[in-house]
Amino acid sequence: MNPVTLLPFIVLIGAMFLMTRSAKKKQAAAAQMRNEMQPGTGVRTIGGMYATVKELHDDTVLLEIAPGVHAIYAKNAIGAVLDDAEYNRIVHGDDETGLDLDGTVVPDDASSLTEADTDEDASDDARIDLGKKADDAEPKDAESGKKSEGKDDGEADAK
Repeated sequence: MNPVTLLPFIVLIGAMFLMTRSAKKKQAAAAQMRNEMQPGTGVRTIGGMYATVKELHDDTVLLEIAPGVHAIYAKNAIGAVLDDAEYNRIVHGDDETGLDLDGTVVPDDASSLTEADTDEDASDDARIDLGKKADDAEPKDAESGKKSEGKDDGEADAK
């Protein structure tokens, strides 16, 4: 048999081997991370909930979601084990890096974008009125001179 005809099969088997090997490495790293959990450690579940580990069991873990609120989760539901600084920064809003409070302050709303300067007030005299006028609100029928009652052409009263 010609080795050139076997080459696609060899490449396919090699690619499958590499993909399963990398997946096994990721699973082993996740299992190692979950085994390093200890009571008092901050964790994030795969659903995005932050909690503190209270007790560890073989396949389950008791998490304190809020003070006095406990829940039992499977160990596989733990997405990440966080260090203390990161957990406190996310959950409690603690920031150890310190913020530069002397820099520019960004407002919470868009009021600074809509405030007009005194120089612009003179040019704003000729603003365009985008509101409806009273006589344009309801068109009149050409034949009867009455205002239409919201019926389109071809619609009849169903009384």
